Amino acid sequence: MDITSLDFQQANIKQVLFKSRLRSVLYGVREADAALFSMQENPLGQWLYSVVKPKYSSYPEVREIERAMQQMMDAGRDLVTQYQRGRIEEARAGMDRVDTYANQITTLLQRLEKNIRTNTTV
Repeated sequence: MDITSLDFQQANIKQVLFKSRLRSVLYGVREADAALFSMQENPLGQWLYSVVKPKYSSYPEVREIERAMQQMMDAGRDLVTQYQRGRIEEARAGMDRVDTYANQITTLLQRLEKNIRTNTTV
């Protein structure tokens, strides 16, 4: 089964879900759990490993997405640590870093989708 536009839309939704959960932690609505920062347990990471990598790992964008996702999760984990140490405003302000990685991932997902379409329609 080939990857579809719907898969990419769902990937973007999973990324928004990560950021939403992270914000919930930084605003005291929920507790941080290790799964949020795990590539294997995070919904976006699960999608990458179960849907994308098995078939499209030869595309350089896949490695770049994986790297950017790990950086985004590491940045999020750092923000939670700041929050837990009482540096609440600093942690919340740091969401800009997470947003930067998220924007990179969105761009890479778009580029990957375009390259997959180009190579499968030729």
